[in-house]
Amino acid sequence: MDHNDIILKTVNLGKAFKGFAAVSDVNLQVARGGIHALIGPNGAGKTTCFNLLTKFLEPSTGHIYLNGTDITKERPAQIARRGVIRSFQISAVFPHLSVLENVRIALQRQLGSEFHFWKSPSSLNILNARAMELLQEVGLAEMADEQTVNLPYGRKRALEIATTLAMEPELMLLDEPTQGMGHEDVARVTELIKRVALGRTVLMVEHNMKVVSAIADQITVLQRGSILAEGPYSEVSKNPLVIEAYTGSEPEAEV
Repeated sequence: MDHNDIILKTVNLGKAFKGFAAVSDVNLQVARGGIHALIGPNGAGKTTCFNLLTKFLEPSTGHIYLNGTDITKERPAQIARRGVIRSFQISAVFPHLSVLENVRIALQRQLGSEFHFWKSPSSLNILNARAMELLQEVGLAEMADEQTVNLPYGRKRALEIATTLAMEPELMLLDEPTQGMGHEDVARVTELIKRVALGRTVLMVEHNMKVVSAIADQITVLQRGSILAEGPYSEVSKNPLVIEAYTGSEPEAEV
């Protein structure tokens, strides 16, 4: 793999809580322009990994590189400014605003402090065209004026993805995007992720194997905080160690 094609890389990344290694020695390489899934049984350390990458947690060991730059010591806000955006960080937190208004707020955040439009609400309309484009991209254009609180669960997740896209992520982190969804919503959100991933890079934690097999280009399997296997789904799904990890009766600790 060409070195320039690696957007995110971790070297010996580890996190211990009171002596218990939740994650140890994780060497992850995420290729630019693809969908990379992080999977594993409960307690495998997937969420801990995400928290380390976004600096919600400080690593105990190792380094994180974004486009070859060591970002291990950076704060969450710096990492977000570099374009590493995690979906729940800016989820639709304003339930009583419209769908469009939620995307508009995310666009304002992305534009930052040079954008002082607070004085006149009407000047926010300048952002409406871009907000509508994003809603179109996630299939919510016809619901633009709907109050967010009224959206069905699956559509709320689509709005979350739209607000994430508003932040112009270079690397989009999706944490269990289909969790708690029925079949119809899972299918819709899977299709949506596939669509928004075109020309972008997505790293996702996902428990639903059907979703992973349908859209992931590369899969990293974690078990007990370490990488058990890596590769495309066709390869990983046949790996005896992976099959054992998913069907084994040994209880796993929650992380």
